[in-house]
Amino acid sequence: MRSIIKLGIAPLLVLLLASCVDKKETQSVEVNTPQEVKKNEEKTADVADQDFIDGMTGKIWHNYLEIKMALTNDDSGQAKDAAKSMADSFSEERAELKSIAEQLGDTDDIGEQRRLFSKFTELAGPMFEEALSGGTIYKKFCPMAFNNDGAYWYADVEEIKNPYFGDKMLNCGSVKKTIEK
Repeated sequence: MRSIIKLGIAPLLVLLLASCVDKKETQSVEVNTPQEVKKNEEKTADVADQDFIDGMTGKIWHNYLEIKMALTNDDSGQAKDAAKSMADSFSEERAELKSIAEQLGDTDDIGEQRRLFSKFTELAGPMFEEALSGGTIYKKFCPMAFNNDGAYWYADVEEIKNPYFGDKMLNCGSVKKTIEK
């Protein structure tokens, strides 16, 4: 009986020792260049709380949110980069929206970027609302933008973060419409 127990313990000890072997030889770290990261980013599906009936609208929505955030943070460089990426996403049937995105990507003037963002929002808003197939988006309004003419923007969260004034009036505005699918 003891020899049977010893035979059972021996393989168990071998298995236990094998699992404790240092695995450093099998570990590796991969360092990617910014170009490789960008290439992989384009291949990766975007995970968001909103779904759209087509991939183009989803990509445009993602870039739109990047631009909105950049303008909220008074970062004209980031807004410019996101607008260039957005312009590349458009098909030919959306030539006017593509043109506005290109203009936004060609200027460093944050005031002009905000004006173009407002114009883009007016034209793209119906597209976002109609193409939403899941989740919630919020249509917001700032009454003081552009010398009290006011301006709309869309967001993925209910909290107000105003892209038209940045830090000066970060919480100015209100939700005018909640779109849920």
